Amino acid sequence: MINQILLYIASLSLVIWGVAHLFPTKSVVKGFGEISIDNKRIIAMEWIIEGIALIFIGVVVSSVTYIDHTHVISRVVYRLSFLMLSALTVISIFTGARINFLPYKLCPVIFISASILIILGCYI
Repeated sequence: MINQILLYIASLSLVIWGVAHLFPTKSVVKGFGEISIDNKRIIAMEWIIEGIALIFIGVVVSSVTYIDHTHVISRVVYRLSFLMLSALTVISIFTGARINFLPYKLCPVIFISASILIILGCYI
């Protein structure tokens, strides 16, 4: 039971952080000042893609947990989600976390926390 709770907490945190990426996209793009329309689109695309990816990972993890958290396919989903979130953590540490803005610094913390909860939920 505790493993399912860990998996659901990880899923919920990923969905919430993913949604949190979608709402401020317009103001984030504006924060870059006068840049080309192509650069504005690239920044908007990155924010939207990261938000949707986080929501997707959270929904998939919670879905397989709901269906059967002990099934071999569920374990594969958990491990792949752990790897993806670990990769996002590394990328965030070397990019966004180096910026002096709290939400950017929170990304690697949230990613690694969710990945640890997922891997713990997989093996407990």
